[in-house]
Amino acid sequence: MSNNRDTNIEKFAEIFKALSNPNRLKIFLRLISCCRPGTIMSISSENCEESCACVGELGQDVGIAPSTLSHHIKELRRAGLIRIKRRGQKIDCWIDPATLKALQEFFS
Repeated sequence: MSNNRDTNIEKFAEIFKALSNPNRLKIFLRLISCCRPGTIMSISSENCEESCACVGELGQDVGIAPSTLSHHIKELRRAGLIRIKRRGQKIDCWIDPATLKALQEFFS
């Protein structure tokens, strides 16, 4: 194992734990598929433009309630996989490029 893996093993364990939930993995993959890591995606519980994904839309894709979706987003954020920033009723959400790069290095 490389030194980077040894040093960050606890962090990687948190990441893998977060992604071990099928719904969180689906949400993470959905976010990756819609925008490049580091690109901000607006999530709103109200009206959405075509360029953003609403919490309700993400929940429908995964088949879960908006409150459950919020919990999963919180867990992905806690693991460092995504970043969020609240702007009123909107939530800006993006994949953390540094964490994604660390995962790529972990597997290489």
